[in-house]
Amino acid sequence: MTVLLIRNARIARPDGSNFDGDLLARDGRIERIGAGIDAHADETIDARGQLLLPGVIDPQVHFREPGKEYKEDLGTGSRAAVKGGVTSFLEMPNTDPPTVSQAALDDKLVRAAGKCVANYGFFIGATTDNLEELNRAQPVCGIKIFMGASTGSLLVDRPEDLERIFADGTRLIAVHAEDEARIRERRARFQDRTDPAAHSEIRDNLCALKATELALRLSKKYHRRLHILHLSTKEEVELLRRDKPAWVTAEAIPNHLFLNVDDYAGQGTLVQMNPPIRTKEDNAALWAGLRDGTIDFIATDHAPHTLEEKRRPYPQSPAGMPGVETSLPLMLTAMAEGRCTLEEIQKWMCWGPAAAYGIPNKGKILEGWDADLTLVDMQTRRAVRNEELFTKVKWSPFAGRELTGWPIYTIVGGRVAYDRGRIREDVRGKALRFVIGDR
Repeated sequence: MTVLLIRNARIARPDGSNFDGDLLARDGRIERIGAGIDAHADETIDARGQLLLPGVIDPQVHFREPGKEYKEDLGTGSRAAVKGGVTSFLEMPNTDPPTVSQAALDDKLVRAAGKCVANYGFFIGATTDNLEELNRAQPVCGIKIFMGASTGSLLVDRPEDLERIFADGTRLIAVHAEDEARIRERRARFQDRTDPAAHSEIRDNLCALKATELALRLSKKYHRRLHILHLSTKEEVELLRRDKPAWVTAEAIPNHLFLNVDDYAGQGTLVQMNPPIRTKEDNAALWAGLRDGTIDFIATDHAPHTLEEKRRPYPQSPAGMPGVETSLPLMLTAMAEGRCTLEEIQKWMCWGPAAAYGIPNKGKILEGWDADLTLVDMQTRRAVRNEELFTKVKWSPFAGRELTGWPIYTIVGGRVAYDRGRIREDVRGKALRFVIGDR
């Protein structure tokens, strides 16, 4: 049994209010919240008035293991996560080999149990011929479908294959919504372009909208639980604002909130990703969609590649950026600037993802709930520095940006995993449970 006492914290309530008090965690659960708690503890943290938040749940990361561990692995990815206040993550199936079977899922679970300092869960990837595995593999948070932007067996773009998956089963389906046929047509049209800005023209707004429209039609036809990953365009926001059934959710990512096509001039292929960065008008539409509930929560789509890979000339350069350890400071900085509230941040980054994926007892600071927490410094502003990042690739598209809200401590299951700049290597996260009912 481990007992942790946090004193003198500014404790965030789910409604966005906060109060000065103490928190006692015993054996991984929050036992008591209040003022002047007097209890024996194995460890006591003096928060000195800093803000105590629920641990962030990042529901979309690519930690590259197995197969591409030179870019990231479950150990380094989870360490970057807790440095950023992320206590739980959901990892994508496009590894090598891909996570498309129970055997591949079991392999990832064993790997994660041995090295992850954060809690973990995994998607199973859809192919054109693994429907039985999609519906039977356990435990998974959902089915991932690459409607575009993938290669090999994980690309499922034919309408008849998509319909078969939507029609059979009840599990959540999460889609990377880009229209593969339009990508190919526009890639041929722009084949002479070698400037990175062409990426956002090839994979234009209509490319995303067409795929989202198709996924939404299939979801409505079969009343199938649908989640739209990394929504990126104003047109998709407008579509969902008009027509979003109760069983459909959507997410945005910081890359699409804080970056836009103007950033190609300074960063080139470093800001190349799928779906691509868009315009300032799209940025504004995504923020509006978050505020009015059209977009439900935030993920990062942490997708690291080495600097050597990213500096290849376009289009040989790979798409994707790291982001798991900067998402919370980016959002807390936005809060400090008046762009969102403490209640919204907890909804978008903590209890919202937990509710969508059926993860019980996480995402709120409440007695009896899991002691997954992060204590953040809202008084200090400092720049993102590549050399200080824990991700294996050691770079960020936000390098040089001044942020506040950096985690000081991150607590996973009642134990300190991140401690003022260092990882406590004896801490291990746990496999997440998923309790999904009808929405």
